[in-house]
Amino acid sequence: MGLPNLYNFENVDAVAAALRQYVLQCQAAAFQRHDSFKVAVSGGSLPNTLAKGLLAKSTDAGDELNFSKWEIFFADERAVPLDHEDSNYKLLKDELLDKIPAAVGQPVVHPIDIKYLDNVQEMAHQYQDNMLRSFAAKDSVKLPVFDLLLLGCGPDGHTCSLFPNHELLREHDAWVGAISDSPKPPPKRITLTLPVVTHGMKIAYVITGDGKHDILKKIFDTEEGKSLPCGLVNEGGGEKVSWFADSKALGEGIRFPMRASL
Repeated sequence: MGLPNLYNFENVDAVAAALRQYVLQCQAAAFQRHDSFKVAVSGGSLPNTLAKGLLAKSTDAGDELNFSKWEIFFADERAVPLDHEDSNYKLLKDELLDKIPAAVGQPVVHPIDIKYLDNVQEMAHQYQDNMLRSFAAKDSVKLPVFDLLLLGCGPDGHTCSLFPNHELLREHDAWVGAISDSPKPPPKRITLTLPVVTHGMKIAYVITGDGKHDILKKIFDTEEGKSLPCGLVNEGGGEKVSWFADSKALGEGIRFPMRASL
């Protein structure tokens, strides 16, 4: 297993442009494998940067996104109504989904079932069943294989809704886990489990802003950082993992080797 890729871009616009090219590469590879593109997306600042890249005008025929063949799941979601300000679905809808031109097609999107807002364990079961229908029967597929997971990193090193030292990090059987005691509000959430994340074909982190330098240095330059959720994804995903970061997030002093372009 090789090392993750750490890309250093000048600003958010450069991150978005590079992310677009990376997504296009992942889309092309996915279409060759199975003529669809199965993607998992997190919340936070990611949807804004993602939209900035994906909604940019195509420059040539090979630079086109075919959203009609996309299938979008949520890497984690909060147990709130779909129009709530804490909803990752609402965030992605407002930033990206509602702005996709009709000419490039509309993706199939899988939000949570709001019938289960008061029973987060059942919500996780239902979301896993939804994934089963897309990825084939669980008895024939031990783990789903996302073509691409687009993730963020919290200031404590959490990713999806997998938090440091939480028991969910030890879950190896379920595809989707429930959490009722999130250290970050809202407390009730569902999340893809660590084995599902690291089993993806490609895993991309999108990190911008000067509030992320300390945690990035910890993840990439310290032993302690290897045990954080983002560090565990680096460990399990190796060279399949790419970090798209701007110069504000990376700052000075990170020793891990960086690249300036794809």
